[in-house]
Amino acid sequence: MNTSNPPSHPLAWTAIVVASLLLTHAPAASAADPFPPVSPEGLVLQKDTTLRAVYLKPGFTLAPYKRVAILDCFVQFADNFQRDYNADQPGLARQITTQDMTKITTALAAEFKQVFTQELQAKGGYPVVDFAATDVLVVRPALINLVVTAPDLMTPDMSATVVASAGQMTLYLELYDSATNTLLARVIDPEADNSGLAEVASSVTNKAAADRILRRWADILRKHLGAVQALVAATPPTAG
Repeated sequence: MNTSNPPSHPLAWTAIVVASLLLTHAPAASAADPFPPVSPEGLVLQKDTTLRAVYLKPGFTLAPYKRVAILDCFVQFADNFQRDYNADQPGLARQITTQDMTKITTALAAEFKQVFTQELQAKGGYPVVDFAATDVLVVRPALINLVVTAPDLMTPDMSATVVASAGQMTLYLELYDSATNTLLARVIDPEADNSGLAEVASSVTNKAAADRILRRWADILRKHLGAVQALVAATPPTAG
């Protein structure tokens, strides 16, 4: 599997459905569901799922997959985040730069890989590999519409900002069969940090909030994989 040149994200398609999620940034269903019943690739929208939107290829099952390959996570801030954030800052020293944003997206991408590897490999028993095989499931992630309420910019004034929520982001994740490069599933799930605790924002608290969200997503995938494998193991072989 050439992980340096994987299938491209159809983010142009998601723009028409994710835009409506900017109004809520929460996984609760809206009155007018923005998601079409079938994706352009023929994936079918599932009903009553834990995540905001889950599309599956008809006939798709996780049963064949014993290992996973996690591609690099694409991370993108919400449109106009830099402009809107800086408009509320009293001086240039507290404004977020493009370099600051790059550091945040790079760190968040690395954190995604670490959290999902820990959940799937260390806790779930699914080896994380970097090659293709018939039992390898490719996880292709993106985190979009990222909003950080109070980025830790290490400003010289050492001022503190108390926040009730560290921010929000939307998971856009696709699953592929590594041997055939077939798109099997797509997940779209907006999530906000809702710890319920007002705290001083810092790089530590922002990372902890991101970890809570990432672990929820990784835990859902791990449990689905585990449930399918348990069912396979409990199913007696058919007589020849």
